[in-house]
Formats: sequence, structure tokens, C-alpha cells
Amino acid sequence: MARASGEEKLGGLQKAAILLISLGPERSAGVFKHLKEEEIEELTLEIANTRSITPQTKESVINEFYEVCLAQQYIAEGGISYAKELLENALGNDKAMEVISKLTASLQVKPFEFVRKTEPSQLLNFIQDEHPQTIALILSYLSPGQAAQIISALAPERQADVAKRIATMDRTSPDVIKEVEKVLESKLSSLVNQDYTIVGGVDSVVEILNTVDRGTEKHIMETLEIEEPELADEIRKKMFVFEDILLLDDRAIQRVLRDVDNNDLAVALKNANEQVQGAVFNNLSKRLAVMIKEDMEFMGPVRMKDVEEAQQKIVNIIRKLEDAGEIVISRGGGDEIVV
Repeated sequence: MARASGEEKLGGLQKAAILLISLGPERSAGVFKHLKEEEIEELTLEIANTRSITPQTKESVINEFYEVCLAQQYIAEGGISYAKELLENALGNDKAMEVISKLTASLQVKPFEFVRKTEPSQLLNFIQDEHPQTIALILSYLSPGQAAQIISALAPERQADVAKRIATMDRTSPDVIKEVEKVLESKLSSLVNQDYTIVGGVDSVVEILNTVDRGTEKHIMETLEIEEPELADEIRKKMFVFEDILLLDDRAIQRVLRDVDNNDLAVALKNANEQVQGAVFNNLSKRLAVMIKEDMEFMGPVRMKDVEEAQQKIVNIIRKLEDAGEIVISRGGGDEIVV
């Protein structure tokens, strides 16, 4: 591939601007949706300051982007070694190493990449006898689905302990990560970023608990409520949010609405999206739906705090009804079918 004169001097921001200009406004707008506000501002300014692009420079930037995307796809499919082998066949050894180095430097391959390619049942055999903190570290890097399968298969007395450690995990030393990877015969230990890596946290354990079966979730939460009541409360508040009412079928929504105060419902819906509002109104009588809509219209501006409190009241009703077995929340992890 012939490089345009001066293309090597282009910085990452300039290349990104050239790529977005080449993609056109519609595709670029789609990319902007996934960027941070400051990144959008920087790119917008760079695009505005880009006066002309030679065809050679445009082609070079697009080719570079394609190569990096190809490498990322190969890494996702089989890891660094697999990606390097395929890229060497396509681009040659030197070019393959250049692309891989650029990718790992800019996008950072996450630790335990090889673990995400392993069947949860096989991985369980390797880690079930490890220290709970080691298990928590590994699960924090897995997808919620994989982690849910493994935590569900652990001994009941270990489930809550591991969940607690995931939730309270903050920063993990790269040396610790490397050592754990080495024990699991990782091929990626040398590529771990030397900055401290943030993993785990409450959001991580919430994603896992939202995926496990109801029995496992109940056992973990009941144990945490005894050992770590504040943590359990924080987790429970995040486990089912008001918008998740869309996970309920019509019959369940109707059952929930019977216990909801009409004023709370009007306030809760004030800031809800159209899908949530539609799901609620479709399960109210026409007369009551009109009345709630009128209340929403005439109540004027409402403090976000009041909206959140009203929504939390309804969430609490939903969880109470689920615990009583009166409704079923559609969830993963092998819940029994109720007929």
C-alpha cells in the first residue's frame, strides 16, 4: 500500500477526523453516539479545521482503520497469537506486528481474554478450589452470562462470599493479574497494561445476579443482608430499575398496578420513556389511563428526586410481588417456567 506524503505525521485525532469525513454524515453521526462529550468536541473541531484531503491520504487512513478492525476481530475470535498468524499471512510479518502493537497500545486487550473463550463448565473445574478472591477477580472479567453460570455452580456457602468480593473489588494490581493468568496458563500476561485495572464493583455483581437463577440470587442476597446489609441494600436498589417493567408480561403489569397509588404512578411516568409509558397505559382501563395522563399534564414540573422516589416505590412493589410468587420477572439463568 503506497502511503501519501506526510501521512506518517498525522496524529490519531487527525486520522479519526479524516475517517469520519470519509464515512459521511450519517455514519459519522452513528459513531458520535458512542463517544464521550469531550471526544465529540475535539473531533468536531478537528473536522472543521480539516480543509482538504488528498485521495492518497484518505485511502491510507481507511486502509489503516480496516487493518485495525481486522486485527480486533481476529483477537476476539482467537486471541493475540491467532490474530498475528492471520495478519502475517495477509500483510507480512512487519506490518502484522505494527498493526497488533498499535491495537494493543490504543485499545488495550483485556486480561483473561483466553478465559472468555473457555466453556464455563471447563473453567469451573480450574477455579472452583481457588481462593474466593481469585474467583472474584476472574469472574469480574467475564461476561455476566459466563460469570452467572460459574457462580451458580459454586458451593452455596461460597456464592455470597464471591459475590461480596466482586462488589467490593476496586483496583487490582497488574502483578496480581499476571500471577493469576500465569496459573491459568495465560498467553496474554505480557500484554497486561501496567496501569491499575478497575474491575468488579457493585454494577458488576448486579449484572451477574440479574443473570443467575432466582434461587441462587435469593441465597446470595439473604446472606449479604446478614453480613453486609448496606451493600445488600445498594445491590438490591440497582437490580431492578423502573424501566425493567418492560420485562413483565401484561398480566404481571396489571397485577402490579393494582397495588400502585395513582399519584405515585403519574409522578413515576413523568420521566419515563415512551415504551414504558405505553406498557403501563395499555394495561390500565381507558378511563384510568386518561386520568393519569391528565394528572401528568397538569402537575407541571416535578423534581427528579420525587420521580425517582415514586419509581422506587413501584419497583419495591414489583420485587415484593415476585418474592411472593405472584408475578414472574423474565430473566436468564434457568428460572422455572410457571404454568
